[in-house]
Amino acid sequence: MTRGVGRFLSISVIAVLAASVLARPAHSAEEGTIKAFAAWQGEGQMLQTGTNEATFIGTITGTVYVETDKGPIDGGQMVCPAMLLVNIEDGTQSGVGRCNITARDGARIFAQLNCTGVHLVGCDGDFTLTGGTDRFAGITGGGHFTVRSRLQELVHLSGSTVALSPSGIMFWRELHYQVP
Repeated sequence: MTRGVGRFLSISVIAVLAASVLARPAHSAEEGTIKAFAAWQGEGQMLQTGTNEATFIGTITGTVYVETDKGPIDGGQMVCPAMLLVNIEDGTQSGVGRCNITARDGARIFAQLNCTGVHLVGCDGDFTLTGGTDRFAGITGGGHFTVRSRLQELVHLSGSTVALSPSGIMFWRELHYQVP
């Protein structure tokens, strides 16, 4: 009889432990789509790098705002080293960059961007989330983005480097993300 009671208690303890582990809330994946924009300032240099080509190399920085039902909220600070190639004759352009977006709590999101367009009109392309830290560790996703500049005219270069401080806006109409 004692053996039967001991076995029953052991099975009961195991059942209670199993139930308590299963009852704990699991760390569930977060997934969603946001609409966001960033007003940015740039610092960099433009240099003629070919007969009909100029290259801008610099960094754009700004605050990323995420749109909510109650209006935009500060989503973090964005810093993106970037390079833009501009065809001097027809104004076509292509750009690449990497971004670091830091939230108020210090968690970071890393991304890469690629775009094509027409100088002074905008550059459209893909914004790909490549990882993150802290609460954004393992983040993936991305979406289409547009970047527009308030650079008023293309500087016609005579072979020298020209320092530029452009400004503009970057926006994402649908930026999909998933955090494991």
